[in-house]
Amino acid sequence: QVQLVESGGGLVQAGGSLRLSCAASGRTFSDYAMGWFRQTPGKEREFVAGISRSGRSTSYADSVKGRFTLSRDSAKNTVYLQMNSLKPEDTAAYYCAASTLFLGTTKADYRYWGQGTQVTVSS
Repeated sequence: QVQLVESGGGLVQAGGSLRLSCAASGRTFSDYAMGWFRQTPGKEREFVAGISRSGRSTSYADSVKGRFTLSRDSAKNTVYLQMNSLKPEDTAAYYCAASTLFLGTTKADYRYWGQGTQVTVSS
């Protein structure tokens, strides 16, 4: 099992930037594909971005492509989500997730989840 802890959320004005971090416990971080999801009240948790075990492959939701960048640092057991040009529509609780299989785009593709960090974008 792996424990995931998100950080970096907060309040930002539209057009601003935030950098989310997801720190994983243990020394098996490199064995997991990592993903970010977000959720607002009344909506399903939706895929935002994902990165493969090697870091060579990434996937982004159409709504964030070109604005968000996902990367990982295996030496630090950490994955980062750089969010630029933020919009009020990006307001949500953001969750980090880990998969032992592959870089997926659905909730079922991920086995472990963090507790989330809130991102609020004001207009």
